[in-house]
Amino acid sequence: MKTTPKPPQRICIYPKDIQLITGRSERYSRKLLKDIRIHLGKKDHQFISIQEFCDFVGLERGEVEEVLVG
Repeated sequence: MKTTPKPPQRICIYPKDIQLITGRSERYSRKLLKDIRIHLGKKDHQFISIQEFCDFVGLERGEVEEVLVG
């Protein structure tokens, strides 16, 4: 019995991911990431984790990961 390799787990979320999750524009996605950075007190060069995104927008991590994995 063959098992398919599990796709690598990512920690960070990107604007394209947010577009896929929300169906909104890239511009909206970039603004949302900026708003999350400001809320968390992060600098512009710091990444936003999938968990931080989920906590901010009120989504379950499992649901978001299902969309991201495909």
